[in-house]
Formats: sequence, structure tokens, C-alpha cells
Amino acid sequence: MDVIEHWSGRYACLLQSALRLGNEQFAAHLGIAVRTVAAWHSDASVVPRREMQRLLDTAYERAPAAARQRFALSLARERAPADSTPPGAQALRVAIAVVVRDSDVLLVCRRDDDVAGITWQFPAGVIKPGGKAETTTVRETLDETGVHCAVRQHLGNRIHPVTGVLCEYFLCEYLTGEATNSDAVENIDVMWVPRKSVPRFIPIDTIFPPILAVLEEQT
Repeated sequence: MDVIEHWSGRYACLLQSALRLGNEQFAAHLGIAVRTVAAWHSDASVVPRREMQRLLDTAYERAPAAARQRFALSLARERAPADSTPPGAQALRVAIAVVVRDSDVLLVCRRDDDVAGITWQFPAGVIKPGGKAETTTVRETLDETGVHCAVRQHLGNRIHPVTGVLCEYFLCEYLTGEATNSDAVENIDVMWVPRKSVPRFIPIDTIFPPILAVLEEQT
């Protein structure tokens, strides 16, 4: 059993992800304010108060076995040494753009022959060795969708639960351009969707919790 001596904002978010709950659901599950959960997403190093520590202990102890296993896996990845990649190898890194325009967010539909994979997702591109994640985010969004955007905030990173690659997430501001399918080889469609409707296109349990927080804050 994994024991958390002191819960941090990051560990709380990992538990939320393991339970597959949105911000409002997680807040209700713990009996706390939604803004508290949002604060954990915005500051991973924050240490909750003693009574909050007890609530998180209880939530973990009462979690289903599958959720505890997911939490243990995420925790192991968090605690893995930074140099665990074999010598000479370079981990595959992908930049993910969460582009917002008023009440909408930009999505692309991939040509994916694997029915278990993700179809709809946020614009993304592989970060080349030595390349900057922010530059890749802006460039790939333009190449895929014809939309010009600017990086507003780094939302964090994680090992994607489906693809297994290291993802860097960025909240981006729409600048100009019409959303078009500029990469017909890999994509089927590109469209703006209401932020609150994103879970209808992307399974909520695969969405990075900080993205959910952003979408909930700005709807």
C-alpha cells in the first residue's frame, strides 16, 4: 500500500485523476469548495491543512481497488528518478495545445485505426530533440488547423494514460485564422466545440485534470 505522509496539491490531483472525477465532483466527494480543488491544480506544491489531509486520507482509503491501483501507478511515475531513461535514449515528448476562443476550445479528429485509441483530441505535435515545447505548440497548431495562437500558460506534464508518451500541456489564446483541416493525411476534421462539451468528444478520464480545471473556470 502506498502511504502519503503529507498530501500536496499534486498528490491530491493524482488522487482525483485516479478516481476519474472532475473538479466539481471531486470537491463534492471531499465535501470542500471547488476553488480549493482548483488551487491544487494551480499550485502543485501547496500543502493542504491538517483537516484537509484527513479528508484526503479517507478518500484514498475508501477508493475502489482499481482507483487505488491507478493512483499507485501515477505515484510511482511521479517518484521515478529523472534519469530512468536508458543512456543514449530520449523520451518521446509531445506538446499539447488547449486553444481557447471565447467559450469554445479547438479540437482535431485523428485518423486512428485503433478503435481503443483517442479519436478527438487537442492539437498536438512531437517536440524534436533540442526543440522548445512552446514553439512546437504554436507551430503544430497552425500546421494542423490554420489557427494562430499564443501560449498563455504551462498547465503541466504527465505520462499520457493511453499513449504512454510524455505530454507537455499549454493553455493557448486564439489570435486569428479559420479552423480548417490543414493536415488531411492525419486528421479527419477540425472544429471549435463549447468548453463544457469537451467530455462528449474526449473521455473525461483521459483528460489532464488541469485542463478540466481551466475549462470549468472559464465556462
